Amino acid sequence: MREICQCINNQNKGVSIIDTIKSIKNAGYKKVFVQWYDREWEVSQQVQLDYCKELGLEIEFAHLGYDGINSIWLDGEEGEQLVKKYLRNLDECSKNNINLVVMHLQSKSTAPEPNEIGLARFQKIADYAKKLNIKIAFENTKLQGYLEYIFDNIKNDNIGICFDIGHCHCFFKDDFSWEKFSDKIFAVHLHDNDGTDDQHRLPFDGTIDWQDFMFKLKTANYTGPITLESCYSNFYIKQSLQEFYVDSFKRAEKLKAMIEA
Repeated sequence: MREICQCINNQNKGVSIIDTIKSIKNAGYKKVFVQWYDREWEVSQQVQLDYCKELGLEIEFAHLGYDGINSIWLDGEEGEQLVKKYLRNLDECSKNNINLVVMHLQSKSTAPEPNEIGLARFQKIADYAKKLNIKIAFENTKLQGYLEYIFDNIKNDNIGICFDIGHCHCFFKDDFSWEKFSDKIFAVHLHDNDGTDDQHRLPFDGTIDWQDFMFKLKTANYTGPITLESCYSNFYIKQSLQEFYVDSFKRAEKLKAMIEA
């Protein structure tokens, strides 16, 4: 039975992360993913994780941070320190029994071209993750070519894709190498937009063709949960936080019906 999953989103507008977690639980979700960003939030990422577990929410994966990620492709100490941070994150996830992490390969609309410096660093991260029995799902972000470069050069069986449908729609105009990445989709981020920007609207509130994408995910043999990356933003603050997550769960159920049809 395919499950439904939601993001523990620290970017929610005007509400506490504790209330976010409670509302997700009360809306019917049994699975969540956490933002393991190493930021100085009022409620630490470890406390958030522990509270999720206290409420009986299963952790599907941890989304690692991406601050300064472009430096991983550049020679210098900043890139080396970033690798050390990711290795520490993997240790932390292992101690918390999290066996899947999501990572970005670049950020922003410009970034260094993929190269051997970054490749060697990602190889080191992938190898270390494998020792810990952790899978890494690399996310399609704003620029094409990075996923292809990594998968052409790193052959570890513990690396795969986190397919972000919102990014694919607004940054890639729905273009994705489905055949190349078939059987490699470990995770998904499902949210909507109008094609102009990464708006993180609820499914069916933008211009994404959900029927088409659910069919493509099914034919790419994606078997994981329906994972929403929802954000309680200016689009939704007329609703209460609880109403927002109840609504999101209903829409996730519609997506689940599509992919299971």
